[in-house]
Amino acid sequence: MHEFRTHTCGQLRKSDVGQTVRISGWINSVRDHGGVIFIDLRDHYGKTQVVIDPTKEFYRELERWRVETVVCFTGTVVARTPETVNPKLATGEIELVAEAMTVLGETEQVPFQVAKDEDVPESLRLKYRFLDLRRDDLHKKIVMRSRLIEELRRKMWSLGFTEYQTPILTSSSPEGARDYLVPSRVHPGKFYALPQAPQQFKQLLMVAGFDRYFQIAPCFRDEDARADRSPGEFYQLDIEMSYATQEDIFAILENLLTEIFPKFTTKKINAAPFPRIPYRESMDRFGSDKPDLRNPLEMIDVTEIFRNSGFQAFTKNVANGGVVKAIKVSGIAAGSNSQPRRFYDEMIKFAQESGAKGMAYIIWANGETRSPIVKFMTGNEIPELEAKAGIQDGDVLFFLADQKALVNSVGGKVITELGRRLNLINQDEFKFCWIVDFPMFETDEETGSLIFSHNPFSMPQGGMKAIMEKNPLDILAYQYDIVCNGIELSSGAIRNHQPELMYKMFEMCGYTREIVDEKFGGMINAFKLGAPPHGGIAPGVDRMAMLLADAPNIREVIAFPFNQQAEDLMMNAPAPVDMKQLRELRVIPVPQELKYEETFKKLLAEAEKVRAAEAAAAAMTAAPAQDTEAGK
Repeated sequence: MHEFRTHTCGQLRKSDVGQTVRISGWINSVRDHGGVIFIDLRDHYGKTQVVIDPTKEFYRELERWRVETVVCFTGTVVARTPETVNPKLATGEIELVAEAMTVLGETEQVPFQVAKDEDVPESLRLKYRFLDLRRDDLHKKIVMRSRLIEELRRKMWSLGFTEYQTPILTSSSPEGARDYLVPSRVHPGKFYALPQAPQQFKQLLMVAGFDRYFQIAPCFRDEDARADRSPGEFYQLDIEMSYATQEDIFAILENLLTEIFPKFTTKKINAAPFPRIPYRESMDRFGSDKPDLRNPLEMIDVTEIFRNSGFQAFTKNVANGGVVKAIKVSGIAAGSNSQPRRFYDEMIKFAQESGAKGMAYIIWANGETRSPIVKFMTGNEIPELEAKAGIQDGDVLFFLADQKALVNSVGGKVITELGRRLNLINQDEFKFCWIVDFPMFETDEETGSLIFSHNPFSMPQGGMKAIMEKNPLDILAYQYDIVCNGIELSSGAIRNHQPELMYKMFEMCGYTREIVDEKFGGMINAFKLGAPPHGGIAPGVDRMAMLLADAPNIREVIAFPFNQQAEDLMMNAPAPVDMKQLRELRVIPVPQELKYEETFKKLLAEAEKVRAAEAAAAAMTAAPAQDTEAGK
């Protein structure tokens, strides 16, 4: 018999009754039934009930056992009586009558219970993450993530893609988020960067002729944490294709998502092709480029209705170049769905906290309109609003008026809050959409100069002709995002593979050819030697797992995540390192309490003293000895 186990704790069935077996695992729970002890033994695969008779020699040792002790039991499989069958367990028809026991790993007092669903502070969970991972729900999420990666790989191979690995140590990029830098020991004063994404390398693979690439790629970005973003590192399904149009990329990803997601969820998934929503339309309707299409609410532009209205607050806003937008909510002013006055006051307060000066509303109920602003309207505003919004009895319109960017921003938050408060969002479905036609350029708010709006390496729609003839702010890019339930899974683009076009676009944003050659020489030199048209995308594995697990934040689907302050509480990272290591790397730490300028001045002063001392020593060595009595 095997030293530790013949079966796992999730394996035994009624067909095994009568066998002598051995199982090992953690003590999940202990129950004393009149002297007979019942133990639920747990391992990666499941739980098995173990019965210990008080006549056994090892029975007295139970007094010093704690839950989470690792134990090995040898015994006989017996069938449970019908009234004691546990249908919640796969092994619920049997139990193991223990004949022998060996303690494999004793435990001290655990900081929190694994078997009980108690509320534990996240900081404590992350400090003892290995213990937290024993909890059934979290354990299943991490296993699901592993299976998701397996299915993604299988699907990509079936679609004709080949997996390649790209470097982890690379050069820093001036674009995108902050890099994690790695000092070089053999090249003092120079630094590697951990890749924010394998972007340039996967494009170079296309230039090298590999045609269809994918990788489950680790990426590193020094960004602040969010519910859907882990600080530090994340994984993405990195994809690149040669000779691909935007629609080719869409078809690949739609094929993948509509096949993979149903393997892990029973939720409804909208059919392909997914809706294509232009970026500017998305901002105007939803106030976001990450719309949650489960929410039926959107903004309606009613600016013209209020251009000559008697409600001067709106009229003056329109005259000053602002807009007025309305959000229609159906049926909340009639019957059992009727909302109290407090609801409207709270929504106005929410809008103000989100940046609005205020928010108005009109209620249609029982054939009448109610609102603090209706009395100021002098024209045909009400019938025009009814026609524009398709108003029915019981509907409400909420209004926001200000400059367009602010209205869109606040309106997006109000839409989300209304959907949450009124339970308008169907939690049993996934709704995907593409956001397309991102602007290629925008104006820097501080300097007024032209800058890239999103990705400088995207192909502009219309190519060089558009660059030479159109207003730069009107040029769109072959840039796209895939969004699900208000979460951006990935950005992607058809790449600009034409060197002269790339030089011209960077020139418009103030970069000389020399700067482009210096910063992106590897890629642009490759393009000069024959590059195929290519494009790609990289949906986040962590975010897909978070959606499929219905997890509240991304840390719940990462085995060993950082906390929101980018700290690993279990491994105590980041942490100081030995001065010997810093000297080898020629790195001098700057104390947090000192200003950089003061530190550098002190370092320069010390360096100057060292140089002066070295120069004086050199002069003394080179000077001839004086032929004097003293010299002798």
